[in-house]
Order: sequence, then structure tokens, then C-alpha cells
Amino acid sequence: MKISKITTILFVFLACVLTVSAQENLGTYQIRIAPDRDNWIYELNEKAKFEMAVTLNNRQVSGVEVKYSCGLEMLKPTIEKTVTTTSQSFTIEAGTLDKPGFLRCIATFEKGGNRYRGVGTAAFRPDLIKPTVSEPKDFDDFWNKGKADLAKIPLDAKFELMPALGSAKVDVYHVSFRNVGSTRIYGMLAMPKETTPGQKFPAIMRPPGAGVRPYFGQVAMAERGIIVLEIGIHGIPVNLPQLVYDELRAGALSRYSTFNMDDKDDYYYRRVYLGCIRANDFIFSLPQFDGKNLGVTGGSQGGGLAISTTALDSRVKGLVASYPALSDMTGYVFGRAGGWFHALRDPKHQTKEKIDTLSYYDAVNFAKRVKVPGMYSMSYNDEVVPPTSSYAAYNSVNAPKKLLLGLELGHANSPEQNNRLNDFIEKFLKEGKFE
Repeated sequence: MKISKITTILFVFLACVLTVSAQENLGTYQIRIAPDRDNWIYELNEKAKFEMAVTLNNRQVSGVEVKYSCGLEMLKPTIEKTVTTTSQSFTIEAGTLDKPGFLRCIATFEKGGNRYRGVGTAAFRPDLIKPTVSEPKDFDDFWNKGKADLAKIPLDAKFELMPALGSAKVDVYHVSFRNVGSTRIYGMLAMPKETTPGQKFPAIMRPPGAGVRPYFGQVAMAERGIIVLEIGIHGIPVNLPQLVYDELRAGALSRYSTFNMDDKDDYYYRRVYLGCIRANDFIFSLPQFDGKNLGVTGGSQGGGLAISTTALDSRVKGLVASYPALSDMTGYVFGRAGGWFHALRDPKHQTKEKIDTLSYYDAVNFAKRVKVPGMYSMSYNDEVVPPTSSYAAYNSVNAPKKLLLGLELGHANSPEQNNRLNDFIEKFLKEGKFE
């Protein structure tokens, strides 16, 4: 009996040991790299240092060969080295800048056939960054003529209720209305349902980030009691199957931002910029709109469009612009990072005609004309919209403004930033408070 119990205990023990030994521990490698300052900001000519570590299961890993490079963001690095990690973090001497801007370090290593990458960016007096883009003498005349052309075109608004996209508090409509050049703007309108007869609501116009995609309506924001019009810019419906947009993105609309870039009157974005104003016309035609409190919000391409729309349309009372693209696009001509869409990074595109055209569409020249309060956000590690270009626009705004920074993020806002931005625009539109 005793022998049988001992045998059973041994069997259970061995089974447990074998089970534990059969478990695989597949952790995730990470490479962390960041300036040695809490705020990542340095004075001009001050030497920047970056701390770097490779971790597995949040423990530093030694013996990993890491390649790193440092230099002005988006440009050829001035430092390129290889180091082997130890159990302690490694300090990189990254150099300095004698002009306001951003110095970026990128570290990479390979393990098990996988490539890992880390990015850190040091700021050198970003508050002093000035734009490089010139301002055409006829800038205002050019856009005033465009607005006059737009005003002659009937709105011809059309609505299609999309029951599957709404909620108990919000109706969603696929809408369209006429724009310049015999085209239409399509979008999704999220409309709060009335709780009292004749109820009126403030509104947000939301221009899109870059790309070609469907839209589904900003229901969450509309449930706060705000009309939200989310538009597409390509003159096609925004409720088609995803395959349609995939094919357009790879084909007919590939690199649409460069179409007719030699001609300011026929450039692709002329119809887009005026279409954003027409979207505001549509909002003002809605009987549910309160007729007064209109905001514009957007990120990336939409951030640049939020700035341009606000500058062109005095009916806009406030804006939110996150990592605004289309800003200071001529930076590359002057030896520093330029704004998305980076066409001028290639010297063959640095022609007088292209540079002149882009100056009429650069968010910096619109930022100078913004007269209403705004909240802006960006990231130092953004590799799509370089922070140098975002600061060139932000520093050009002379109206009341606030800046939210997500230092280590890439081309995105954190949930905390998004919550703050949404709370800001809601309170501003409903209460008129700039907080």
C-alpha cells in the first residue's frame, strides 16, 4: 500500500516536471532608445545623448549586435555605428544641432530571422523653428477667386440613411453634394437624434487622413450631441466595398497628391481644399445645425486640411489639428525635413513650377491666417509627418493655441491625446471655453 502511494506521488511529480519543461517561453524583443532628457529638448549646440537597451520579457539582454544611425530626421545620417549590448543600457553620443530642429537616432538588430527597430528623437529649440516655404503675393487673391467659383455652384445635397451604422442616439447618412469641376464630395453624416422637438446641435467637419478608404460615421462623437460630417476627398462614394478602394489606391489614385503639381490651377488639391469649404456649406444647410458653432478636426492630411479650411472659412470657430501634413513641404530644398507627402525629397521634383504650386497649398501659409482658437498635437518620433514640419506650421499660428505632445509615439495620437482633443472640441463648441 505504501509502495503504491509512493509510486503514485512520483508519477504525479514527474508529470508536473515534464509539463513545465514542455512549456515554451516566447517573449518579445524590444529595443528602447530615447534622449537622456525627460522632455527630450536641448539647447542649440548642446550635445545630445541617447540611452539604448535591448530587452526580452522586460529584462535587458546582452550580446546583441545593434546598428544605429543618428542625424537630422528624414535625411542621411551623420553617425553610423555598431555596438554589442551588455546587461546595462548603452549611451549614444549623438552630436548636436546649431539650428532649431530635430536630431533622430534609429537602432536596429536581427534575431531569429526577425528585424527589430527603435526610434528616438531629440528636439533642439523647436519653439524657434521657422518655415522655409515662401508665400505667393497673390495667395489671398487665388483662394478668394476659388471660393467665388465655388459659391456659384448649387449645393444639390443628397442623403441616404444607413441604418446599420447608426445607434439608438445617432442616425448615420451617406451624403453627397456638388463641388467645383463638376465633381461631388461624398461623406458620412452622423446626426444626433432629437430629444426635444426642434433641437439644434453644434457641428464638426472632419477631413480625412491620406489614402483611399470607406467611412462609417463618427457615432461616438455624435452621441455627445454634436453633428459630425466625415468626408472623403476623391469624388467617389465612401460606402463601397473595400476592394474598390484597394484597387484605386494601387492604381488610378496612387500618389494622387502629386497629380498636376506643376499647375496651381489644376493641382489635385485645389478641388480638395475648396471641397472642404463646400462641406461646411452643407453643414450650414442642415436644419438641425445651430447655425453658429462649427469646428474642424483632422489628423495627418486631415490636420493640414483642418488648418487650411479654418483659414479659408471664417465660419469655423475652432479647430483640432494633429500632426498636420502638407506643412512646410519645401524643407528638403533647404537641407532639412519637409512635410508629407515628401515629393520634394527627390531633387528631380525641385522645379520652380512645383515649388511655386505647393506654396499655394502649404499649411504654413494657411496657419498664418488662422484667427480662431485651436488645439494641436504631434509626436517627436513621427516618421510620416516630421515634427520639424509640424512645428513650422504650429509656430506660424498667431491665434490662441495649445500643443499636446506624445514624444515617443510615431504617426499617431495616444488614447490620452485623443480623449483630450475630443473633450476640448466638445467643450469649446458647447460652452465657448478654450481649455
